[in-house]
Order: sequence, then structure tokens, then C-alpha cells
Amino acid sequence: MQDLDAIPTLEFVLNDLSLHPIVRHEAAEALGAIGVESNVPLLKSSLVLDPAQEVRETCELALSRIEELKNDGRSDDSSPFLSVDPQLQLLLVTLFMSSGLFSGEVLLDDAKSMYGRYAALFALRNNGGDEAVSAIVKSLGAKSALLRHEVAYVLRQLQNKTASNALSGILRDVNEHPMVRHEAAEALGSIADDQCIALLEEFAKDPVRLVSQSCEVALNMLEFERSGKSFEVI
Repeated sequence: MQDLDAIPTLEFVLNDLSLHPIVRHEAAEALGAIGVESNVPLLKSSLVLDPAQEVRETCELALSRIEELKNDGRSDDSSPFLSVDPQLQLLLVTLFMSSGLFSGEVLLDDAKSMYGRYAALFALRNNGGDEAVSAIVKSLGAKSALLRHEVAYVLRQLQNKTASNALSGILRDVNEHPMVRHEAAEALGSIADDQCIALLEEFAKDPVRLVSQSCEVALNMLEFERSGKSFEVI
């Protein structure tokens, strides 16, 4: 929504260390999406002080996005997937045209900045070809839990059935970060073949609440859509 009125609440959420890191992560991402410079000191503070790596990495991304907005000198344009991405579409187009991107070299390189790898991920998503999807699936093995969770989110947007086995492996892995398993569950719900549905029903009983609830939500959303209803606002 990118509503300026939400900033005080988002600040409160980001600073509340009693909340699950995934909640603080979403607050930081929202502050970056709003994109105003007044959010910079808050994000810089959490970049240093937050104990969760995934939250600190999100603050880093949000700060880079705000800086990119400032340098770009214009308002952000919308994603072809109707989402507010962590990068400007202009940056994605530039990276999309660069050499080596289609093989996923930028995305798979742990030495690259997180902002650059995110940009590569969304540029590959916008491409959507078989080679791009293959590179995205491979990056589910990235070291960063934050990046792995975003990869699963992108695979949910793409709804490509070739990702089903990899996403199933993520959901089954009890040692994986819960926020990654959460996104894998939602991605499986978007693919929604018989195998995915059976797996979601199985893990709706997972002892990790974030995972079990994500499976439940994915199943409920699928049932809602199959009833002929839509989540789109008209």
C-alpha cells in the first residue's frame, strides 16, 4: 500500500524484538517500499542492532532501495506482477540486459551484494523462460535464508510446475528456516497439483506454527479460488 501513515506502526513493529523475525522483516521491507528518506535512520539502526540476520539483510535491501529511488529522481514504477519489488524496474531492465544474467551467474554468486542478487532474481522472474526458472530454482541452495525465502516467493508468482520438487524438499526439511518453509508452502499452493495439495495437507500438522498455518492458508486460498471467487480488488 506504501501508505505514509503506516510508518509509526511499522517503526514500532521493527523495534519490537519480542516479535518473530519474519514480522520485523516484513516491517523493514514495507519501510523500504514506502521509500521516503525519513525512514533511513530507523533502518540504519536496525541494520546494526537487530539480532536476526534476515532482518539486518532486509534493512540493507530497504536502504539500497531508498537510495536508488533518490538517485533515480522519480517515483517507482510497478512490477509486471503487480507487486512492489525491492528494486526499481529501471534497475531490473538494466540488469536484464547485462551479460551472464540469463545463466543466473549474478543470482548464484555469494560474493555479490544482496541488493544485486535480489535485482537479478526479479529480472530473471520478469524473463520467465526455462533457463531463468532453472537458475531461480538452483538458488534455493543459497546461503542466505532471506534470499532463499524470496526465491520461494518468486516461484509462487511464476507458478511453474518444474519447481514443485525443489519446493517440496524445502517444506519437508525441518532444519530449514521457518520463513523459507512458509514461502515454499505458499508457492506449492499456487502450483496446486495433486502432489502439492497432498503435501500441504500433511504439513498443515507441522509442529512449527508458522509452517502449519502457512499450509492451512494455502489450502484455504485454493479452496476459495476454486469456488469461483477472486482476491483481486476491483
